[in-house]
Amino acid sequence: MRYIVFYNSLTREKEVFKPINSEEIGMYSCGPTVYNYAHIGNFRAYIFSDLLRRVLEDYGYNVKLIMNLTDVDDKTIKNSKANNISLNDYTQKYKDAFFEDIQTLGIKKASVNPAATDHIKEMIDIIELLKKNGHTYESDGSVYFKINTFPKYGELANLDKQELLDGASGRVLNDEYDKENASDFVLWKAYTEEDGDVCWDSPFGKGRPGWHIECSAMSCKYLGKHFDIHTGGVDNKFPHHENEIAQNEAAFNEKFVNYWLHCEHLIVDGEKMSKSKGNFYTLRDLLDKGLSPEAIRYSLINSHYRKQLNFTIEGIKQSQSAIDRVNDLIFRLQDINKTDSNEINENLLKELDTSNEKFSDSIYNDLNISEALGTLFTLVKSVNTSFESINTDTRDKILKFIERVNNIINCFKIGSTDKEENNADEEKINKMIEERTLAKKEKNYQKADEIRNELLSIGIEIMDTPQGVKWKRK
Repeated sequence: MRYIVFYNSLTREKEVFKPINSEEIGMYSCGPTVYNYAHIGNFRAYIFSDLLRRVLEDYGYNVKLIMNLTDVDDKTIKNSKANNISLNDYTQKYKDAFFEDIQTLGIKKASVNPAATDHIKEMIDIIELLKKNGHTYESDGSVYFKINTFPKYGELANLDKQELLDGASGRVLNDEYDKENASDFVLWKAYTEEDGDVCWDSPFGKGRPGWHIECSAMSCKYLGKHFDIHTGGVDNKFPHHENEIAQNEAAFNEKFVNYWLHCEHLIVDGEKMSKSKGNFYTLRDLLDKGLSPEAIRYSLINSHYRKQLNFTIEGIKQSQSAIDRVNDLIFRLQDINKTDSNEINENLLKELDTSNEKFSDSIYNDLNISEALGTLFTLVKSVNTSFESINTDTRDKILKFIERVNNIINCFKIGSTDKEENNADEEKINKMIEERTLAKKEKNYQKADEIRNELLSIGIEIMDTPQGVKWKRK
């Protein structure tokens, strides 16, 4: 039997995936802090999470994915005040933009996208449990987690124990901090004038939650105290995920998450992404350059998630070429109508079976996507070599394999071979093509070009071939 294997950041080893409940996998992915448009570094993490979910579904699991929206923290408050609008109005713009962007990139929407501001009660409840269990102290109206009361602190990030002991007496009030600050962190921040009208009442006084307690509360509410998988970018490993573990396990006295998966950093043109270097891109920036969402997605998905990804415009163009190669084959396959059987088809079917096996071996082995795509393109080459001999039965099996791959990759244009499904659209398209053909016969090339451009605007690409005009959906 074939198993799924993941590299678990907590144990720093590859492990066979064993779900808590095979009926449904509980998975939590850290979502955006909605203070600005998400950039491509963020989207690498979200597409990685999408890939992981799709692989689990390919294996046969149902996945309950929770991806939070951080709509209250230092940055959202600061920016809303700078724009002189309410926190809710400020963050709503970027929440809407996030959902538009993930739809554009073909990322499946989570089962639930909880917002932090809707879960303040749950956060207060966990803080009270931590207080009851002796893991907190209060100072100047703020509540802090005492890391020296949780012996496992630092295991996920593999922090030096002596370093932790040396820093344990310090306190960090900011939501985000670096590895040099392995210190007591804030659970509840006392109200200050800088917070404006962003505050809630609590047993500890007026204030607002720290960033880390937000994810603890939302994951617990929707997935329970103990669930299967937690994902995020490697930059979230410490302090955010380390603090989540401490909060949940100290509050509930049981294991929090079984498998921690982290994707590596994204760099651009070999350098860290920075606005000052001119290599900082949001999705909208890339679309404005005329790059397709599919090519952007492919560029963010086609290398292993645990390897640093060097993102380049040239790389996106190469991704588009790879996508076009598969799409062109799909288009040509859908025109095949031979029903005879021959030896070449039998050989191709054997290779297809092998391709399915190899694809599974790769994708279930810690999401080895580059090896899996290599299997796809080896098959594409074989299909193109023996194309003239392929019959409809073989065609359908090839398309089924490509569809399986695309259910995971989600970059290709594959549709049904039953053309009756889209008759209404096709009648309109064919009529426009007839009008263009007539315009060309009458040497009205301007009108012919206008019709071609109109077809392109609705996603239809036409090709003049010796057998007549062919068209395909872009």
